[in-house]
Amino acid sequence: MLDKVAEVRLLVVGDVMLDRYWFGEVSRISPEAPVPVVKVERQEERLGGAANVARNAASLGAITALLSVVGDDDAGRALGRLLADGQIDAGLHIDRDIDTIVKLRVIGRQQQLLRIDFETPPSHEILQAKLADFEQRVTQADVIILSDYGKGGLTHISEMIRIARSHDKPVLVDPKGDDWGKYAGATVITPNRSELKQVVGSWKNEEELAAKARKLRGDLGLEALLVTRSEEGMTLFADETHHQAAQAREVFDVSGAGDTVIATLAVMLAAGADWAEAIRVANVAAGIVVGKLGTAVVTREELLAAL
Repeated sequence: MLDKVAEVRLLVVGDVMLDRYWFGEVSRISPEAPVPVVKVERQEERLGGAANVARNAASLGAITALLSVVGDDDAGRALGRLLADGQIDAGLHIDRDIDTIVKLRVIGRQQQLLRIDFETPPSHEILQAKLADFEQRVTQADVIILSDYGKGGLTHISEMIRIARSHDKPVLVDPKGDDWGKYAGATVITPNRSELKQVVGSWKNEEELAAKARKLRGDLGLEALLVTRSEEGMTLFADETHHQAAQAREVFDVSGAGDTVIATLAVMLAAGADWAEAIRVANVAAGIVVGKLGTAVVTREELLAAL
């Protein structure tokens, strides 16, 4: 299926953010407080949030468009440059009343010591303009990914799902929070284990999990539910249940792994794979990306070598 990826057209919509990394050496404890002193030696900027989803899809070779909101600031312009470098068709609506979301991570000895977040929700007027843009772009895509990070960029997600489904476009949603009624009508949602527990409660065994998944699918009208389960792998609940065991490899950093999963799943489905094959490949991709530091991507070449 990966040989057909170059023909795939994806539209990613959601909350974008700029991931900044400050790397340095830790050699002493501060005399001011019991905290390590990091001497910063290198800085990096990477695409985060929905922008990382788009980057993962593009890295696999898909024709990728992104729709989101940024501020009129240096971070927003940096996102624009990084997206252009990644050959992603970015429709970034500028809201002059907000700051672009930035996550600053301080890394010492290859470990994250501190994360600082900067964010403000976008205005209603900008979100309305983005919705109109979405209506135009949705017809050009094979699959839609709605990447919800709970930052306000998907306020109109129910309407987006309705529009996409009216054009017979599959919709994949990475959910956030505990109000999942707004995701009704999506093709598949991809929560992790803790996100699912927050909504349906805990389970004692696989049978109870399957029952809760079946009820959730019925309540929301989903074709499938994909639950990523960390060391337990991932399970797809559809008309049939498909499970993939976790890849046996050293886990270095899980940040952004969900972005890789939903991007790979979307690319494979758009290329014509069935559910079983799509989650098999997505699971392999996740196993590769958790071995990398920070928000990272899997290349088509890495994936082919691992399959």
